[in-house]
Amino acid sequence: MSDPTGQESPPEWERTRRGERSMRWEQVVQTARSIAALQEPDGGVPWPEGHVDAWNHVECLMAMSVAGLTEPVRRGYDWLARTQRADGSWPMKLVGGRAAEHGGESNHAAYAAVGVWHELLVTGDEDFARGMWPVVRAALDFVVGLQTTRGEIVWERTASGEPAGYALLTGCASIHQGLRCGVLLGERLGDPQPDWELAADRLGHVLSAHPEAFADKSRFSMDWYYPILGGAVRDEAARARLAEEWDTFVEPGLGIRCVSDQPWVTGAESCELVLTLDAVGERERALRLFADMQHLRHEDGSYWTGWQFVNGRHFPHERSAYTAAAVVLAADALDGHTPAGGVFRDAGGYATDRPTAGCGCSHAGSRA
Repeated sequence: MSDPTGQESPPEWERTRRGERSMRWEQVVQTARSIAALQEPDGGVPWPEGHVDAWNHVECLMAMSVAGLTEPVRRGYDWLARTQRADGSWPMKLVGGRAAEHGGESNHAAYAAVGVWHELLVTGDEDFARGMWPVVRAALDFVVGLQTTRGEIVWERTASGEPAGYALLTGCASIHQGLRCGVLLGERLGDPQPDWELAADRLGHVLSAHPEAFADKSRFSMDWYYPILGGAVRDEAARARLAEEWDTFVEPGLGIRCVSDQPWVTGAESCELVLTLDAVGERERALRLFADMQHLRHEDGSYWTGWQFVNGRHFPHERSAYTAAAVVLAADALDGHTPAGGVFRDAGGYATDRPTAGCGCSHAGSRA
C-alpha cells in the first residue's frame, strides 16, 4: 500500500490501523530527539523560521520529557523562567533570547502550568515543580487579570499594557486546561489557588455556552476541536461537536485540514484531534487518524508540517518541532508510555456551569 507521497507505508502503521498500538517506543524517542536537535544553546526550541514562543516551546519540552530527555527539558524550563517578564507573561516572539514582538499572549502564559504539571506527572520531581511554582503562579495571575466580566479571557496584553478587545476560542480552550493544571499543581504543592478555579469554571461556561464571546475563526480546525481538547466540552456535547464538522475538516487517509477552505492537511492539528478523540474515548478513530497522518514522517523521525494534497507537495516545505511534539504527545496518550499520558484526557470532568451576571444567562444572578 502506498502513502500520499508515493512511498510504501511502513508495516507498523498497518498494525496501528488494526488498533494494536500507535507507535513503537524507539520511534517515539527518535521523534523526540529530532526536537532536541533543534534546541538552541540558550534552551529555547524555535519555530522553523527561527523565533521561539512560550506555548510551542512548552509543548516541545513535554514531548522530550515523554522520551526521557531530561537534560534538554530542564534547560528548556530554565529558558522559560529566565525569559518571563515581571508581569508573568512572555513576549509573543523571541529571537536569540530577545523580544521580537512585545505583546504578551494569554494562552502562551497559561501553557506554562500544563508543562510543569506534565513534568511532575512524568518524573514525580516535586523539587522541580516547587522551583517552577513562582513562574506558574505569576503566569496564571497574568492570565486571570485578562478575564472579562462575562468570563472569556482576551488574547493579549499589548506592549503598551492595554488588554485586547476580543478573545479567541482556541486560545481560551487551551487556557482552560492551563488553569485546571495550575489548580492541581497548587493543591499538590500546598498552595491552593481558588481564584484560578473560579476563573476556570467561568471560562468553561463561556466556552460551552457562549460562542458569541469569541472572534469568528471558524475556518480553522482548531476552533472546532479545541473546546473539547481543553476540557470545557465533553460527553454528548463533545460527540455532537465532532460530528458537526467531521466531514468539513477530516481527509480520510491523510489527516485533517488546518483551514476548511484550503486543500492542506497538517500534522500538528491532526495529532491534536487524535488527543481530542482519545479524551472522549474514541480510541479506534484516534488510532486510525494517527496512522493516516504518518505520511508526514521523515526518515530521521521528524515530521513535515503539512501536505498540500491537490499540488501533491509538502507545504510549507519545512519540518517543525511543534509537529513532532504533537506526534509524541498523541503517542503517549494512546499507548500510556508515561504517567502523563492522560493530561489532556483529565482536562475534562469539571463542572463548567458557572454563569455570571455578565454572561447573559437567565439564571446568572443566583450563580454569580
